[in-house]
Amino acid sequence: MRRREVITLLSGAAAGWSLAALAQQADRVRRIGVLSLLVYDPNLYSFERRLAELGWTEGRNVTTDLIYPRDEQLMGQYVAELLARKPDVILTKGAPETKWVLEQTHAVPIVFVMVADPVGDGLVESFARPGNNVTGFSSFEPGLGGKWIELLKEIAPDLNRVAVIVHPDEPKASLAGFLRATESAARSFGVQLMVAPDNPKASRSHSDAIAELQRAINEFGQEGNGAVIVFPGAYTTTTYYRTTLMLAEWYRLPAVYPFKPYVTSGGLTSYGFDVADNFRRAASYVDRILRGEKPSDLPVQAPTKFELIINLKTAKALGITIPSTLLARADEVIE
Repeated sequence: MRRREVITLLSGAAAGWSLAALAQQADRVRRIGVLSLLVYDPNLYSFERRLAELGWTEGRNVTTDLIYPRDEQLMGQYVAELLARKPDVILTKGAPETKWVLEQTHAVPIVFVMVADPVGDGLVESFARPGNNVTGFSSFEPGLGGKWIELLKEIAPDLNRVAVIVHPDEPKASLAGFLRATESAARSFGVQLMVAPDNPKASRSHSDAIAELQRAINEFGQEGNGAVIVFPGAYTTTTYYRTTLMLAEWYRLPAVYPFKPYVTSGGLTSYGFDVADNFRRAASYVDRILRGEKPSDLPVQAPTKFELIINLKTAKALGITIPSTLLARADEVIE
């Protein structure tokens, strides 16, 4: 056999081996790790459905490992368990989960779904150039603070005081942007803003946090012409928002919340980004990463879809008449 024929034969064989390797890689079942603080997050359905639309079928070419940490004190163990399954990409919901994963890996790609200030929280270098192994979608839009104040003034024109509910453990960087926008709008409407609780106890236990919230709202609710804004963050967990709902009802305080579940549970109104839409968009980033793109090349994106929800039953209980112009703008009215 001539030398040129041998080279041609070897080249053809190498090409065949390469194609076979690529085919094997393409057929490999990819693994997605999901770290969620909620035992069941209904928004995961939007994520899974979008993945299916993009060609990823559970059990055929992708498998999903769901980890629901039951004890934050053991968070490191949960993350280690997830990483032991060797995921190709990890989906996290908020800043705490993302930080927990970053403490153990800077190699596995991470896509977060709703972080208020990913730069301030130190998760990414910038929106345009995230850097490292993390990217995702923010839950903050500067105009939200102004919208919340504007909504409350439409609902209660005589309003002159607003209590902003925050969690004492929420990272200050995550709240700074919301506070700046809300304070600016409050000044323009002649509204006095109070952050509650403003003097949290040294202990950060669950019971102390609830007691501090109750104390702050008890004091605030003694005077009239007040309202409440609940900031997104740690208070979006079930126990906290139920406490906020109860206190707002008890003191007959108009309240605006960041997410729809507050209103379906009895809150007056909510205005915020569409969480399910962020999960759908996160699926697109997971798809791109599974196909070879790097998180550092995928810019962090701000929310693009917002929704206004109003509960007329709650308005009636509070003795509030919602303006028809506001009802016309609502995406959903609960009667």
